[in-house]
Amino acid sequence: GTQDREDVSNGRDAATGIPVVSLYQPDHRHLAAQQIKNVDAVVYDIQDVGARFWTYSCTMLYALQDTAREGKPFFILDRPNPVTGTHIEGPLLDHDLQSFTGCYDIPVRHGMTFGELATMANAEQHWGADLHVITMKNWERGDWFDATTLTWVNPSPNMRSLNAALLYPGIALLEFNTNYSVGRGTDAPFEQIGADWIDGTALAHYLNSRFIPGVRVYPTRFQPSSSNFAGQEIQGVRFVVTDREAFDSTRLGLELAAALQELFPGKLNFQKCNYLIGNHRSIEELTSGVDASSIWTQAQADAQQFALRRKRFLLY
Repeated sequence: GTQDREDVSNGRDAATGIPVVSLYQPDHRHLAAQQIKNVDAVVYDIQDVGARFWTYSCTMLYALQDTAREGKPFFILDRPNPVTGTHIEGPLLDHDLQSFTGCYDIPVRHGMTFGELATMANAEQHWGADLHVITMKNWERGDWFDATTLTWVNPSPNMRSLNAALLYPGIALLEFNTNYSVGRGTDAPFEQIGADWIDGTALAHYLNSRFIPGVRVYPTRFQPSSSNFAGQEIQGVRFVVTDREAFDSTRLGLELAAALQELFPGKLNFQKCNYLIGNHRSIEELTSGVDASSIWTQAQADAQQFALRRKRFLLY
């Protein structure tokens, strides 16, 4: 399959011959008027992973705006948030840092379904879209994906398991640094990180000494077959979630960022992560060496305010 960070071209479905219009091109993120002028409705049926910078959510919100502009109904066939609808984790996105990797001011882990997120955005932004959410049956907010008995189907080539989806909101925070690997091109993307400048033993020891709830960290070595450090063996660490209810993935991400800054100063450029971290205060504090637990505490305060804001839009 196509990597989830690559551009995707237009084409035709091999089985039916139906035209396929890509919304994953730098100059084509929106539905053009002529592309939907003859359709009765637009239907959205894609699995989320529950993270703000998972770009499928922006594709959905852009398409919702486009159908509002053209007066077309928009149907969402809602699906579970695989990492539950109860866990909410900051930082909150600053408005001026909106991009295709975060186009709405929500926390990194928002705890909403796509149907709920679309309902909130349509109401708060006054888009006036003719939105119809086909809700799920029997899903409850506290359910993890493995409670649904549904088969995990990779929503993109590198999102291969529920465990990867759980770690993703924290591990991917630093991904825009090209001298750093999040495990793409290995058997465990988003479950390990590494670089040619990392001492895996030292990093694992440092992170474990922080007593981050619900996770243990182990030194490792791996050789990506693609992406950063392709064909090169590098050191790093692997993350093992021991208690997913207690685990806060963005706390791990902030702790990891602070640890890398402390142990290997100057190797990471936090400004490259602006649009993933998405919060000026958090970025400035990481850069200046503020303790990660303090940054996380403030991020969680913002997340709890968001929990109140989202409440009236919840469908489950």
